[in-house]
This record gives sequence, C-alpha cells and structure tokens, in this order.
Amino acid sequence: MIRPPAESVLDRFGRHRDGDGRLLDPRTAAVELLNVLRPTVAVSWYVAFAAHALHRWPEHRGRLRAGDDGDATAFAHEVRRFYPFTPFLAGRTARDLSWRGEELPAGGLLILDVYGQDHDDELWGDPYAFRPQRFAGRRPGRDELIPQGGGDPVAGHRCPGEDLTVRLVATLSARLAALDYDVPWQDLSIPLSRIPARPRSGFVVEGSAGTRAGAAGHGPAGRSVRTRPAGRCGLTPRSRRPPPRSRCRPGR
Repeated sequence: MIRPPAESVLDRFGRHRDGDGRLLDPRTAAVELLNVLRPTVAVSWYVAFAAHALHRWPEHRGRLRAGDDGDATAFAHEVRRFYPFTPFLAGRTARDLSWRGEELPAGGLLILDVYGQDHDDELWGDPYAFRPQRFAGRRPGRDELIPQGGGDPVAGHRCPGEDLTVRLVATLSARLAALDYDVPWQDLSIPLSRIPARPRSGFVVEGSAGTRAGAAGHGPAGRSVRTRPAGRCGLTPRSRRPPPRSRCRPGR
C-alpha cells in the first residue's frame, strides 16, 4: 500500500471527498493527479527552453529585467512558439464531418501539426527567428498559436492550464534574466526526433560558488560537458567546435 506524505498532492487527492461526502474513485483521483503532474512537467521543459533562449539571444535579458509584465508575457509566448515542446497532437473525430473539402468519418484519427502551425511563414513571417516583439501588446489568436493544442479548452484539444503555464514561464524567465550564473560547455542542440524535445544536456548552469545545476531538473549536474553550438534556430548542430564558456550577469 502506498502511504504518501501527509498533505502532499497525492495525499490530498486520496482523501478528497466530493459534494456528497464520497471519496474519489481511483480513476478520477488518477486523472486529477495527472492534471497536476502534466503542467508541472510542461513548465519545467519551457523554463529550460527559456534559459536556452536567453543564452543564445542575451539581448532579451534587459527587457525581462526591467520588470514589464507585457515583455515577460511576450517572451513566454515566443518561447512556446519557437521551441518544439511537442511536434503534434492526435485525436479522433467524434462524428462524420467535412473540413476544407475533405470528408472525415467518425472515429477517424486526426493529427494536429503543432510545430508546422507554429512555424508557418504565412502566419508568422520569418518563423525561425526568435522575436518576442511579435507578441508585443497583443494576445495571440485562439487558432493562431497552438503549442498546447488548439480550439476551445472546454470542448477541444487545448490544455486548460495554458494561461497558468504562460504566467509561470513569464515569471520564471524574468527571474532567470536577473540571475548571475555561468553556462559551462555542454551540448545545447535540440534533436527533433525526441518527444518531447529538449536540449541534449538539459540546460546546465553554474552559480558563483561553482555549484552546478540543470535547469528544469534535467541537466547532467555534477560532471563536465562540452557545448556544441546550435545550428539553424538552435535545433540542429552545425559545428562540433565548442564556443568559450559564457558568463550571464544581470548587468549585461
């Protein structure tokens, strides 16, 4: 028998009672637990991508340090658009339907091309450039930016925790921009063959006292690694020659 720590998330779901005073059935409790775990993992992945972006384009650190919520939110949206958290989402048609001349039978498998949509030239213009300013002063349309699914979150395949994800990524990106740390040599290429994708080394940073940690908890902390420079848009390696170590300071 599993005995979770008192007041932990698992403990709370295990003891939760509904409006009629009944404990949750095992399936419902498991689904609710997953609804906590999935966005937590998603945010950790996006924070690693945010660290990657600040390393590759340090000119964005100043805007984030200034503390403007709009700039932080625009940065979070661009991280979610630019980086390949997931390449596609799948679902089944609930009924027979027609879409752009294509007949789709009920029960058919549909694939939503998330990466293709978020890198569509017609939508974004120069989609492989990292430009948070494309979201300055505006909220992206429902069917425009779809890193966490499309459509209405109530009735479609869109994450209901998307707004919370954006807020967390914006807040944590601003905190990263204000930190003083080193980025040691490591492999920061991002293979698109991995689902979900992430930098090969996670994102390893060293503090002023020489302590080492992996952003998002996925880096190989505690061992020396080399940096492989990223190629086009940071997703494909172009050269095996490592660049020098870099220093990330709030004053840059």
